[in-house]
Amino acid sequence: MNSNNALILVAEDEPEIADVIAAYLEREGFRTVRASDGRAALDLHLALKPDLVMLDVQMPRVDGWEVLAELRRRGDTPVIMLTALDQDIDKLQALRIGADDYVVKPFNAVEVAARARAVLRRAGNSHGSILRVGPIEVDLESHVASVVAGAEPDRTTLPLTLTEFRILAHMVRAPRRAFSRGELVDACLPGGDALDRTVDTHLSKLRRKLEDAGAPGFVNNVRGVGFRLADLS
Repeated sequence: MNSNNALILVAEDEPEIADVIAAYLEREGFRTVRASDGRAALDLHLALKPDLVMLDVQMPRVDGWEVLAELRRRGDTPVIMLTALDQDIDKLQALRIGADDYVVKPFNAVEVAARARAVLRRAGNSHGSILRVGPIEVDLESHVASVVAGAEPDRTTLPLTLTEFRILAHMVRAPRRAFSRGELVDACLPGGDALDRTVDTHLSKLRRKLEDAGAPGFVNNVRGVGFRLADLS
């Protein structure tokens, strides 16, 4: 991705802060568009498909956490959270829902621009990448997941639904993590009314398809937490 013409959506309800961020980003060669509340941010994201979103947590109408969760349901647009909250639990919440970076106010606008360039560079490097864990291969660009196993080896394409693919790709990105049902709902299930237990149904079908393709026991339950991939180290 050429960051010199990247479009950045600045979702910040304080005009003075939005002005400073936009000025520094534009000085660095980025294009910017602004949203002063969460609903406007979601509407602009849908209409303009920005390359990066800088998102304040304490937004009117729809707060930053809800905006971030909806952006993750829609896809993988990089997001940097901007907030005055500096507690570790808030940083963990941002990363849990799927933020790419987290900047605490008061911040240096030059640093924010540098963070934006770094996140865009990582996003550009990962675009179209293939993730591999054990026998599983996930092509993020073509939305195809396969099991590559056996002495030959044989490749079996998994007949996954969109939600099953999202769940598998989300877990493969962090293969040693345990994921709660709530996190998988936020990151992978379209619509805002999905129940945590819905994940069990999707994972049951995903397990069956993995087993049929020659990768049994790849998704495991973690008591009291949720799910994680098998330890393939």
